[in-house]
Amino acid sequence: MSFSPNNLNRVKKMTDLQLNLIAGNWAAGDQTIENRNPSDLSDLIGVYAQANSAQLNSTLECAKRAQKEWAAYGMERKQAVLMAIGNEMMHRSEELGTLLSREEGKPLAEGKGEVYRAGQFFTYYAAECLRQIGENADSVRDGIEIDVRREPVGIVAVISPWNFPTATASWKIAPALCYGNAVVWKPANITPASAVALTEIIEKQDIPKGLFSLVMGAGSSIGQQLVESPDVAAISFTGSVPVGKQIAVSAIANLTKIQMEMGSKNALLVMDDADLDTAVTVAAGGAFGGSGQKCTASSRLLVHESLHDAFAEKLVAAAQSMKVGHALEQGTQMGPVVSEQQLKENLNYVELGKSEGAELLCGGEQLNMTHEGYYMSPGVFINTNNAMRINREEMFAPLAAIIKVGSYDEGLSIVNDTNFGLTSGIVTKSLARATHFRRNARTGVVTVNLPTAGTDYHVPFGGRGDSSYGPREQGSAAAEFYTTVKTAYISAGQP
Repeated sequence: MSFSPNNLNRVKKMTDLQLNLIAGNWAAGDQTIENRNPSDLSDLIGVYAQANSAQLNSTLECAKRAQKEWAAYGMERKQAVLMAIGNEMMHRSEELGTLLSREEGKPLAEGKGEVYRAGQFFTYYAAECLRQIGENADSVRDGIEIDVRREPVGIVAVISPWNFPTATASWKIAPALCYGNAVVWKPANITPASAVALTEIIEKQDIPKGLFSLVMGAGSSIGQQLVESPDVAAISFTGSVPVGKQIAVSAIANLTKIQMEMGSKNALLVMDDADLDTAVTVAAGGAFGGSGQKCTASSRLLVHESLHDAFAEKLVAAAQSMKVGHALEQGTQMGPVVSEQQLKENLNYVELGKSEGAELLCGGEQLNMTHEGYYMSPGVFINTNNAMRINREEMFAPLAAIIKVGSYDEGLSIVNDTNFGLTSGIVTKSLARATHFRRNARTGVVTVNLPTAGTDYHVPFGGRGDSSYGPREQGSAAAEFYTTVKTAYISAGQP
């Protein structure tokens, strides 16, 4: 089925009140919020309940009991649950991806791809349920053997963002369940429809009542109560640096385990030996994909002076040729930004860049489209330096700033001159430079001749500095956060 703004009647409407999953039961709250399509503000996706304090307390009490029951499930029983969740998500990726694109604004192909990939997270961790193998060793003392294994931490609070509302939540929820934990999920209030859809899939599985809960609400109220709760053993958060630091302060009072993915200011270094067309393709995809609303977006483009002018010309042409439009419209390459607030912040950064002395070669403007929404054109700055705020702060916008560099050493130095450290990339034909860059770029993820955006689910993900705190996400590395290690000493006695 193909989708367009004119056949939205084919898409499931969610105009009835959408509920939270509290202690195993669907329940309303004291307040509600509206969810509207950023591609078309006349499209009301649904009305969503906001959980209250008493409901959170109730769900935490129920989760404690459910977690003990779930931890006792056999590994094949857990594996079957996660596999069923993942398979249903992949099977329904068109339907759920359409819903995701409707509420978040990313092009339909990206929305469907996100849901499908989220399903793969669950099937990957379904397999991990069967790979939980411990270690054993001989003691330094005669006649004693040692058994080392991992056990669940207990209740995990998952606080997920709006830019990847299904994928980011899934790569937290799936390992949490895989390793025997209960989950209380507070999604971003901007994208509640995707949260309800995923919760409906999880809730109907063979799991104890109350093992998984959905508590929608404001971060300042329900989110803050969640991170302050002594019943929560671990908090996995993706969002901004200020909120992350506030969570850390709250969590430390209970010595709660924390894992946080926060801001970024990713750089792509284009060297003098780079293939120009490859460099432009990589830069455009990294900078403007998802309307620049990715923590892995390439917002700093460091270009060797010998290629600078030609690169800038081709990047402007690429930006101007991108089709900006309704997320569900065929051919759309860049949808709207997610909200009115985000659009205002983006436009403020455009004016800030100009005031700092940067030259805006194209874009960076609000667009008036057939449907009222939060549209803007992708923008390219030149004549920028790394001291400018547009090169120091995470903009989360379809804006790229080009910095001219005279050498590889200068470029690498600027790549590392940031408080963040999530991703970085280099475009070069030199194996020696690529190898040196991989080893010396101070980021958690490095790419060579590829966009800085785009990671796989079976390997670790995370950064340095203000970008990340705590154990890595994804792959087998997730076990470090979602489990605790127990070392047992056994004396068998005399035979």
